[in-house]
Amino acid sequence: MFGYATNETQEMMPLTIVLAHKLNKKIAELRRSGELPWARPDSKTQVTVQYQENKCPVPIRVHTIVISVQHVENMTNDQIEKELDEKVIQKVIPAQYLDDKIIKHIQPSGKFVIGGPQGDAGLTGRKIIVDTYGGWGSHGGGCFSGKDCSKVDRSGTYAARWIAKSLVNAGLCERVRIQVSYAIGVAEPLSIYVDSYGTGTRPDVELQKIVEANFDLRPGVIIRDLDLKRPIFKKTACYGHFGRDEPEFLWEVPKKLNY
Repeated sequence: MFGYATNETQEMMPLTIVLAHKLNKKIAELRRSGELPWARPDSKTQVTVQYQENKCPVPIRVHTIVISVQHVENMTNDQIEKELDEKVIQKVIPAQYLDDKIIKHIQPSGKFVIGGPQGDAGLTGRKIIVDTYGGWGSHGGGCFSGKDCSKVDRSGTYAARWIAKSLVNAGLCERVRIQVSYAIGVAEPLSIYVDSYGTGTRPDVELQKIVEANFDLRPGVIIRDLDLKRPIFKKTACYGHFGRDEPEFLWEVPKKLNY
């Protein structure tokens, strides 16, 4: 299981996934309010950001935006592109990241009338990259949704995010990836690995000792500390599991570390 955090955004998440979620949220908001009466529930977004290369990459500009929105039959792509640009992209993407070189792929596949399970259904589980960090850090391979908190695919990944965010929040590093591994039937994790990408104020070995001293990563303790037996997972069905200001998501509340 992996966790990741970075100081490039207030949410301590990569800017790419933060903006992709915000675009989708805005589309849903305007659909429900009637400002995009032609829109239907299925939408997909992707944001590519150009970074200044560094140990902790610094976002410079948005390079490419991809948006596909399910729509009623009688809409043209030109109409859809105009409304999504004016009412969604220009409102969501901060002006500092917009310029006249930005590439926009809006409805790149043409019509998108049939969507949702009718258009694309399968049994592969949730889209694990959009549920986590948009491709940053790493992913253990197991989806979360459809599993209860007794599965470390879910609880262990939440704990890894909690650790990562706590380390960045404490100023011990600018970004960090946490890896935790388990064996079925063994409560204690088999390994804990910390990678601060060279941004740590202390060596990664010391950061690992801080993690071990401040977090009990046995699954039962994670469930207790994050209160995961509550009926809180419905909100994770869209817009990701991390970087969200939801009172139920205790893994997003940094822990005060003793070191």
